Formats: sequence, structure tokens, C-alpha cells
Amino acid sequence: MPKVAVYNMNGEQVGDIELNEKLFSAPVRPDLMHAVVLSLLAAKRQGTHKVKTRSEVSGGGRKPWRQKGTGRARQGSTRSPQWKGGGVVFGPTPRTYELKVPKKVRRLALYSALSSKVDEGKLIVLDDLAVSEAKTKHMATLLQALHVNKVLLVDGQREENAYLSARNIQGLKYVEANALNVYDLIQHDHLVLTRDAVAKVEEVFA
Repeated sequence: MPKVAVYNMNGEQVGDIELNEKLFSAPVRPDLMHAVVLSLLAAKRQGTHKVKTRSEVSGGGRKPWRQKGTGRARQGSTRSPQWKGGGVVFGPTPRTYELKVPKKVRRLALYSALSSKVDEGKLIVLDDLAVSEAKTKHMATLLQALHVNKVLLVDGQREENAYLSARNIQGLKYVEANALNVYDLIQHDHLVLTRDAVAKVEEVFA
């Protein structure tokens, strides 16, 4: 089982912890992580774009001129795509961009992302995240003590003071353990887990 150091709020090592081998010592699969990230980004797209075709724009009911004898090209309607104010050909219509990824693939991708943080030495376990009041300086001091930036901070369950202290710091994202995902792990250089978060992650995702 992989073992990592445990630090307190002052950045001092206070022990170590053994991590679940299934989650934190899995083969790193960039292909699976890529597939999951694509599906997460695709799910964020609204897909509400819409243009009008020639059947939906107003006007154009009468043939603009007779078929023959004018010297001009034949036209059937002023709402054809080549006319100003005409309909659009092959334009976007409402659709879903959802990409379905099997649950097993999503889990393996998450294991890969967690294991890559361990392999790179960028996973830190925090003994306890005790924030007495909602002040940004408390979280800034913690990051300085741990010598990290661009951090994904994961807690067992959301603590309001911790959330409010973290939300104004650029490069820091605070989430609950059950909301952990591959995209956030890839987007942040360091992963900081509390002891409670480690237990929760192993309970939910193992």
C-alpha cells in the first residue's frame, strides 16, 4: 500500500497514512482520463443554438418572377439560402452533446488521476482542516505552510468556514470528497486531502 506523510495546519509532519492500493496505486491510463474529461466538458455545453431554415423564415410565398423570358436565373422563392433574409442551410439546431462513458471507465480514470498524484509526489494529507472563522488569510496561510499553489482541496464534507475562506483564492478549489472528479484533478497541480476525505473517498469510490 502507498504511504504518504500527514501534515497539520502549520505545515509540520505529524505522521503518515497508508492509502488504499486500488485507488492510489493503480496503473495510470491517460486514454481513459482523456475520454472522461471529454465527456465532462461536453456535458457542460447547452446545445440550445438554433437557426431558421427556409421553411421557418417569414415571406417568400410568391415566385419572384416568371420562370422564363426575363434573362435572369430562375428563382422559386426569395427565402432561399442565396437571398438576403433567406434561410440557413445545414445550420445548428438544438441537440445534446452528451458523451456516455461506462461507469467502469469513469472509475478507472479516477483511480488513474489519483495514482498519478501519488506517483508525482503531489498528494498531501492534512490531519484536520480546522478553520474557526471565514477569513481568506487562514487558507492563504495554510497554502503557504504547505508550499503549494493551484490546489484541489478535498474535505470529507463541506465546512462553510473552509469554503468561504477558500473561494476568493485564485488557483484553489474546495470540494467535498463525493464530488471528486478527473477534470478537477487534472486541472490542479496539487491534491490536498484531509483524513476525513481519504476515508470518504475510499468509502465512495473503492
